[in-house]
Amino acid sequence: MSRYTDAERERAQARFVWLQFTRIASIIAVLVGVAIAQDVLPAPYWLGVVLAVSGLLAFFFGPPLLARRFKARDNHLPDHLDRK
Repeated sequence: MSRYTDAERERAQARFVWLQFTRIASIIAVLVGVAIAQDVLPAPYWLGVVLAVSGLLAFFFGPPLLARRFKARDNHLPDHLDRK
Protein backbone atom coordinates (compact mmCIF):
# COMPACT_ATOMS: atom_id res chain seq x y z
CA MET A 1 0.00 0.00 0.00
CA SER A 2 1.29 3.37 -1.00
CA ARG A 3 0.37 6.67 0.55
CA TYR A 4 0.65 8.43 -2.83
CA THR A 5 -2.21 8.62 -5.28
CA ASP A 6 -1.91 7.50 -8.88
CA ALA A 7 -2.00 11.11 -10.08
CA GLU A 8 0.90 12.06 -7.80
CA ARG A 9 2.90 9.04 -8.93
CA GLU A 10 2.28 9.85 -12.61
CA ARG A 11 3.27 13.47 -12.07
CA ALA A 12 6.50 12.40 -10.35
CA GLN A 13 7.29 9.97 -13.16
CA ALA A 14 6.71 12.65 -15.80
CA ARG A 15 8.98 15.06 -13.95
CA PHE A 16 11.68 12.41 -13.66
CA VAL A 17 11.48 11.82 -17.41
CA TRP A 18 11.86 15.56 -18.10
CA LEU A 19 14.92 15.77 -15.85
CA GLN A 20 16.56 12.78 -17.55
CA PHE A 21 15.67 14.08 -21.01
CA THR A 22 17.35 17.39 -20.14
CA ARG A 23 20.52 15.60 -19.07
CA ILE A 24 20.64 13.30 -22.11
CA ALA A 25 19.94 16.13 -24.58
CA SER A 26 22.70 18.18 -22.94
CA ILE A 27 25.22 15.36 -23.26
CA ILE A 28 24.27 14.88 -26.92
CA ALA A 29 24.75 18.61 -27.54
CA VAL A 30 28.21 18.49 -25.96
CA LEU A 31 29.24 15.45 -28.00
CA VAL A 32 27.98 16.92 -31.27
CA GLY A 33 29.67 20.22 -30.44
CA VAL A 34 32.99 18.53 -29.79
CA ALA A 35 32.64 16.48 -32.99
CA ILE A 36 32.03 19.67 -34.96
CA ALA A 37 34.95 21.45 -33.32
CA GLN A 38 37.24 18.51 -34.16
CA ASP A 39 36.10 18.49 -37.83
CA VAL A 40 34.45 15.08 -37.52
CA LEU A 41 31.13 16.60 -38.58
CA PRO A 42 31.00 19.21 -41.34
CA ALA A 43 29.81 22.43 -39.77
CA PRO A 44 31.32 25.78 -38.78
CA TYR A 45 33.73 25.72 -35.85
CA TRP A 46 31.78 28.40 -33.96
CA LEU A 47 28.65 26.20 -34.05
CA GLY A 48 30.57 23.39 -32.37
CA VAL A 49 31.82 25.68 -29.64
CA VAL A 50 28.34 27.12 -29.05
CA LEU A 51 26.79 23.64 -28.87
CA ALA A 52 29.45 22.33 -26.49
CA VAL A 53 29.26 25.30 -24.13
CA SER A 54 25.46 25.46 -24.15
CA GLY A 55 25.30 21.70 -23.57
CA LEU A 56 27.58 22.00 -20.56
CA LEU A 57 25.55 24.85 -19.13
CA ALA A 58 22.29 22.98 -19.72
CA PHE A 59 23.68 19.81 -18.12
CA PHE A 60 24.73 21.53 -14.91
CA PHE A 61 22.07 24.22 -14.57
CA GLY A 62 19.06 22.79 -16.43
CA PRO A 63 17.91 20.03 -14.05
CA PRO A 64 18.19 22.13 -10.86
CA LEU A 65 16.26 24.99 -12.47
CA LEU A 66 13.64 22.58 -13.75
CA ALA A 67 13.31 20.95 -10.31
CA ARG A 68 12.96 24.39 -8.73
CA ARG A 69 10.18 25.18 -11.19
CA PHE A 70 8.41 21.94 -10.32
CA LYS A 71 8.70 22.64 -6.59
CA ALA A 72 7.46 26.21 -6.97
CA ARG A 73 4.48 24.96 -8.91
CA ASP A 74 3.65 22.48 -6.14
CA ASN A 75 3.88 25.14 -3.43
CA HIS A 76 1.95 27.96 -5.11
CA LEU A 77 -0.90 26.37 -7.00
CA PRO A 78 -3.99 24.91 -5.41
CA ASP A 79 -4.22 21.14 -5.82
CA HIS A 80 -7.05 21.20 -8.35
CA LEU A 81 -5.16 23.61 -10.67
CA ASP A 82 -1.93 21.59 -10.77
CA ARG A 83 -3.49 18.47 -12.25
CA LYS A 84 -3.49 18.02 -16.00
